[in-house]
Amino acid sequence: MQAVVEHPLITALRQRAPAFVELRRDLHRHPELGLHETRTAAVVAERLQAFGYAVHRGLATTGVVGTLQRGNGPRRLGLRADMDALPLQETSGRAWASVHAGVMHACGHDGHTATLLAAAEHLASEGRFNGTLHLIFQPAEEHPGGAKLMVEQGLFERFPCDAVFALHNMPGVPSGHFVFRDGAMMASSDDVTVTLDGTGGHGAMPHLAADPVVAAAAIVMALQTVVSRNVDPQAAAVVTVGALHAGEANNVIPAQAVLQLSVRAHDAAVRDLLEARIHALVQAQAASFGVHATVDYRRDYPVLVNHTAETALARDVARELVGDTDFTSQGPALGGSEDFAVMLQHVPGSYLLIGNGSGPGSCMVHHPGYDFDDTNIAIGAAFWVRLAERFLSSTAD
Repeated sequence: MQAVVEHPLITALRQRAPAFVELRRDLHRHPELGLHETRTAAVVAERLQAFGYAVHRGLATTGVVGTLQRGNGPRRLGLRADMDALPLQETSGRAWASVHAGVMHACGHDGHTATLLAAAEHLASEGRFNGTLHLIFQPAEEHPGGAKLMVEQGLFERFPCDAVFALHNMPGVPSGHFVFRDGAMMASSDDVTVTLDGTGGHGAMPHLAADPVVAAAAIVMALQTVVSRNVDPQAAAVVTVGALHAGEANNVIPAQAVLQLSVRAHDAAVRDLLEARIHALVQAQAASFGVHATVDYRRDYPVLVNHTAETALARDVARELVGDTDFTSQGPALGGSEDFAVMLQHVPGSYLLIGNGSGPGSCMVHHPGYDFDDTNIAIGAAFWVRLAERFLSSTAD
């Protein structure tokens, strides 16, 4: 069997990788929650300035944008990495585990940041392109949504982009394996609080009360019909009741019950349908039990929809770097959500995945034992370098 020859660009990035592995582990050791990434932003800005980028700080409080211009090419490209951590106690046991109690990089944003910085260094010293490159280091992807904040504060007016791309690691997929998808790739995410106000009373005299607990129980069951009986079976949607809070004693009927819902869809029209049906169903059920319902429906992240031409380019870059066997051309849509969806509503682009390992010991993101696979830094950086060179080629359409 003929040995697989590694692409020279990946080999070159592997030689640069140790310094960025060290950087990644330093970021992992010092995680920061959304809009509080002050140390991380300072590290990113310092590195970009040292590489020769013009650096802008302050969008969405802690966001950083590094700009590098070569030649007079008219095209402008944005590459985005997220920087924030999660409110989770780490149990990985790594030597570089978080030093901050209750905060850890459980989603690999430390790896995404280090990977884009590795690409930044190579592009500054050896990149061959003709145009403008914007590297977007975004805060608060997990919460409260740094992409929306950056866009609202003028990201694409100050740093115009003809396309924008983002990369995220994916446990369960072999390390270094790329996954692409045209169209809807990640679900919308909405948060709903239902408050039921009834009349409290003695548990032995329910006829003198209007019981919000019984109403809440009926609503929980009725909500399960929203997807099964209102949404096209070929469309994907989720309505999950994640919390129900009511009462403190077994012989007291409380005056109030509160439900917390997570609502997700892969289609904007289905998202609208879910909202309408939840409102109608909750009000009707509550009225039937003689309680008053208040629905606080908060739209969070929209459906993440990848654009066809940009996804095709990303696939071609992966094929060039890793061949036909180490990427999936059209992967499945995911039930999770991503605020990069907001950027894709304003600029065409694509969101792609790189495998973070599979099998025993491979933790899913948001798990207290999770860690980023450092072997992905060289491969991911090589992908960013080649994508930038292809998109900003002087011969590009």
